[in-house]
Amino acid sequence: MTKRITVVGTGYVGLVSGVSLAEIGHKVTCIDIDKNKVNKLNQGVSPIYEPGLEELMVKNIKSKNIHFTTSYEEGFANPDVIYIAVGTPQKGDGSADLTYIKQVCENIAQYLQKDGVVIVTKSTVPVGTNDQIKEWIKDNPNNKFTFDVVSNPEFLREGTAIQDTFHGDRIIIGSDNERASIIIEEINKPFNIPVFKTDIRSAEMIKYASNAFLATKISFINEIANICEKTNANIEAVSLGMGMDERIGSQFLRAGIGYGGSCFPKDTQALIQIAGNVEHEFNLLKAVINVNNEQQIKLVNKAIERFGNLRNKNIALLGLAFKPETDDMRESPSIVISKKLNSLGAHVRGYDPISIHNAKKLIPYIECVETLEDAITGSDMVFILTDWEEFKNISLNKFSDLMVNPIVFDGRNCYELKDVKMSDIEYHSIGRPSIIPITQTIS
Repeated sequence: MTKRITVVGTGYVGLVSGVSLAEIGHKVTCIDIDKNKVNKLNQGVSPIYEPGLEELMVKNIKSKNIHFTTSYEEGFANPDVIYIAVGTPQKGDGSADLTYIKQVCENIAQYLQKDGVVIVTKSTVPVGTNDQIKEWIKDNPNNKFTFDVVSNPEFLREGTAIQDTFHGDRIIIGSDNERASIIIEEINKPFNIPVFKTDIRSAEMIKYASNAFLATKISFINEIANICEKTNANIEAVSLGMGMDERIGSQFLRAGIGYGGSCFPKDTQALIQIAGNVEHEFNLLKAVINVNNEQQIKLVNKAIERFGNLRNKNIALLGLAFKPETDDMRESPSIVISKKLNSLGAHVRGYDPISIHNAKKLIPYIECVETLEDAITGSDMVFILTDWEEFKNISLNKFSDLMVNPIVFDGRNCYELKDVKMSDIEYHSIGRPSIIPITQTIS
């Protein structure tokens, strides 16, 4: 059954959710306070890079299943369901900032026009926030109507968000009201994804616990990789052997230079804060974060060990986004690495197929170039920070042809060691033996 849905916030979660709900037949209104952004959205221009998103957005604008507005009065005039999908940025103490959530609640109280609307929290929020949302709206003197609140956390991966929406593992619905739970289940029925219903606080915790566990797997395999380097084992063989155990699974067992992005760093810190609020020391998760912080400068340490001093060295960074298929640089290892290299006196050029525009704002002290060739030509060494297909498919001879001496520090293990051995590049990766050409003497 088609529902009238209003989504508040057109950031990553809000826009993907709104467009996807429109695609399965609902009538969706998305609210954002940025007028320029809304104008572009109504023209079919997505503010974020996400494969497949803009095409779906254009399709559903044409079919009139979705439109965008800055008006809360318009958006809250007659919805059946309101999705809250605004940001919950990290405070200085690691906790989630609920300022935008509270502002939405005030607007709901002011502009809601009927009883029985279901308010759905898509934003990642600390345990107990949905209860707070109820109170913020209920106790607001402007509120005159009854409503229900449901927790429906998202599990989208940047770069595959559309795929994840339509082919996800599960849909979590946390509610203390059976009617509201059924409404949200019916809305999501066309996705044909398993639904798990639980209480509100458990749903809130599932989101944090899931991300924290995946971050733990990443830090664990990176620590194993560090041991592999010291014992002449190969992390790829170790990961493959581990992943064949169904109790462990193969996902998130790829060694590299750590996690980044908008979720894992923020959510792990927030969960530590949630634990601290109930006087529990989450020592395991603190260790996960410490390991990740150290892993992000792994390539810099390898280069220092190799060269001794990086002053005046020309270093090319390939990949600036925190992962491929996104332009998101939030908490990207490239930021930490470029700052460190800059402090060591290196000359740094950076290239990324998509995120150059963001890089120019976030790391203005490096030279951002438009092509891979521009980045590596004349460089003393290359750092591979993001495993874009463009980098994985490059001919290794290009490093030899364009670099002063072909020395590559690969933070994402993009190349098979057997292929590197057939080239004349010096190659240092994560958790695997270094490859030194027979004809080369390290100086």
